[in-house]
Amino acid sequence: MPSADKPSELRDMLHGLRGKPYARGFSLPGSFYTDPEWLRIEREELFARDWCCVGRVDEIAQPGDYFTIDHVGEPVLVVHGRDGVIRALANVCRHRGTPVASGSGNTRKFLCPYHHWAYDTSGQLLNAPHLDTHEQFDRAGCSLPSLACETWRGFIFVSLQADPDDLRAGLEPLDAVIGNYHLEDMVTRYQAEEVWETNWKCLLENFMEGYHLTPLHRHTLHKVNPSRLCSHLRPGPRHFGYRVGFTERVTGERIGHADLRDDEFDQCVMFAVPPGLAVGVGSDYSSYLCLRPRGVDRVVVKLGLFFFGDRWQQDDIDAAVELFRETMQEDKRVLAQLQLGLASRFHAPGPLAGPDLEGTIWDFYQYLGQRLAGDALSRPSATREQTT
Repeated sequence: MPSADKPSELRDMLHGLRGKPYARGFSLPGSFYTDPEWLRIEREELFARDWCCVGRVDEIAQPGDYFTIDHVGEPVLVVHGRDGVIRALANVCRHRGTPVASGSGNTRKFLCPYHHWAYDTSGQLLNAPHLDTHEQFDRAGCSLPSLACETWRGFIFVSLQADPDDLRAGLEPLDAVIGNYHLEDMVTRYQAEEVWETNWKCLLENFMEGYHLTPLHRHTLHKVNPSRLCSHLRPGPRHFGYRVGFTERVTGERIGHADLRDDEFDQCVMFAVPPGLAVGVGSDYSSYLCLRPRGVDRVVVKLGLFFFGDRWQQDDIDAAVELFRETMQEDKRVLAQLQLGLASRFHAPGPLAGPDLEGTIWDFYQYLGQRLAGDALSRPSATREQTT
């Protein structure tokens, strides 16, 4: 794999690997993870254009619930309207531009802290003090700009594009894989937000490959989901992933939706909807990461666990959270070290392990090649003689 020091060379490299088989897979050069100009391109051409997951529906379960985020420099307000509709709004007052909300909470209206312009939970202007006599002010037509917003399987997706592609249609192949788990019925019982000292792609790649489960997580995940039980999933137009079997269960009984088959109880499905969502699906509970790049070596991570059913004892929830937090800390430490190595003049790309272990990395590169190499009309899939 040749080196690439300029964004144009990285684009050419991504274009050149499109459609190549897994047996020819190599990791990409350090500049792919350390170049600020390349990150700018990713922010503009991925995160500002594609569908990005910003959280779970049950974060804003009640009318009036809301949370705010910084999405590639854009202040965004995600709100469960009093009319029952979940919306994403530009968090920018139509008067002078001040964000009208911060943090999270529940409200009947959003009040700009600067001049007290007020908006309802649909974004419509309610009050603009002392503007009654302005001759050109259209109060009825003034509202917070609405962004494209969709929900899927309990996740909330936002796009800054005025007319993005059909998210649900693109995820139909993934629905066929994980539909019986009914993630939309699970309830979030643990959530945190952290900043990790690594490139956002390093974290997504790490969560989405099974090669490291045994060596890095020898005393945690290896006991539950060892590398030897991983198997690659055929990628779809909007996702990639793998399955991993269980050697033992976190809980003694089988917990999960009645639609699940026996084989689905006995495996975890790991999938990503790039650029920013990664999920580990289990019958009893699942984990997720929502990623927002802050710099070449910083990524904001919203992470959590959501559980099926209401028969959980707090001790069992605490045990699941402890395992998750411990494995995340193991990942966090090694990814900070990885970021240092990627910046080394001695770093060189290495070969990727087979499809069952690191095929998802190659699938991710295919996604990036589609969107960053100049042709977003079709997605060539990496191939091998058989994929599962």
